Amino acid sequence: MPTPGAAILHADLDAFYASVEQLLDPSLRGRPIAVGGGPRGGVVLAASYEAKRFGVQGGMPGWRAANLCPALTFVRGHLEEYPRLADAVMTVLRGLTPVVERISIDEAFLDVSGSIHLFGPPATIGALIRHRVRDEVGLPISVGAARTKHLAKIASQVAKPDGLVVVEPGREREFLDPLPVGLVWGVGPVNEQRLAGLGIRTIGELARTPSGAVERILGRGVGHRLTAMAHDDDPRRVSTAHHARSVGAQSAMGRRHPDPDEVRAVLSHLADRVSRRLRARGQAGRTVVVRVRFTGQRSVTRSRTLPEPVAATLTVTEVAERLVWSAIDDEPPPREITLLAISMSGLVEQRCVQLELELPPPDPWRPGSAPGAARRAVDGSVDAIRTRFGNDTVGYLPAVMRRGSAVPDAFRELAEHDG
Repeated sequence: MPTPGAAILHADLDAFYASVEQLLDPSLRGRPIAVGGGPRGGVVLAASYEAKRFGVQGGMPGWRAANLCPALTFVRGHLEEYPRLADAVMTVLRGLTPVVERISIDEAFLDVSGSIHLFGPPATIGALIRHRVRDEVGLPISVGAARTKHLAKIASQVAKPDGLVVVEPGREREFLDPLPVGLVWGVGPVNEQRLAGLGIRTIGELARTPSGAVERILGRGVGHRLTAMAHDDDPRRVSTAHHARSVGAQSAMGRRHPDPDEVRAVLSHLADRVSRRLRARGQAGRTVVVRVRFTGQRSVTRSRTLPEPVAATLTVTEVAERLVWSAIDDEPPPREITLLAISMSGLVEQRCVQLELELPPPDPWRPGSAPGAARRAVDGSVDAIRTRFGNDTVGYLPAVMRRGSAVPDAFRELAEHDG
């Protein structure tokens, strides 16, 4: 059941990475800046609101951003400062309510129903959050308040930049109906275009469209969920306990014909990131899932569940490679891929592995076999070297050869959120 009153808040730091850079260097305040990239190349990782007004966005080539905004200043970014300042903001939030659900580095849901008697109504608490974060941390933050998580998140997006929007109970339809359908959680550019083909451009129009019509163009699961969201039917509660059900990573590739060496290099890089995070937690996964996105935004998913949970980089790479080529081979020509992704699910604790008796033939995908144990030992050595000397000191050859990637892994890992 939704929380009574507008007691669910969504707090979202504004243009977080760019705002941090403006905080650290006051001379950048009020100026259009881009984190990462440059006028001659590279990729913009984040942009300030001053730059966004010119059309500069994260993921855009640096040269294009410079053309859109000639006064744009490029900064390298302070990766070590982002987690520190984001954690400081979460400390402020937890000072107002213990019920805080952090969903990424720079945003969280709060249930303030138990704090109203201490600090006042949700509108007062939202204003207090903005004041304290600005005063104690130095960053702008937008807050939305409503009866449901979905509506609170929409309200915070409407409040940007640096604002507060409270949707009072009974006024949900008045607030939602005129808003663009792209604000619904889960409606990306592709689905937005498909909905526009049905004449659906606002949340109100989506709510008035029969669910079956939406499901026919978006699929049953997605269509049903988006229709429910348009009706503000969201029973989820704010939860402080987050247990990851999957760990994943993805890499956009532009438009490329699938080349075996490049596919292996990308998958090795992704498997390295995923398996390293699993090992750091003492976990392993039973199911390897890959996603291949082709041109035209068509995505294909393949998965394989192994007899035993694995966390070895080389094993995850090999399983993912077979799955990806299965998806590619089933695609009619001409085949062009734009994104590859790997995730691991069926997570279990695995801090040690029981060695097996030698049973021919030795299977390297079994963690307890001799080759499986050797892979685990190599991973352990690689992890130890990286911990002591840095992530770029050692790695598997295909992943190392791909380090010309424009987006630093450290930045990717900050933004990634396990499901």
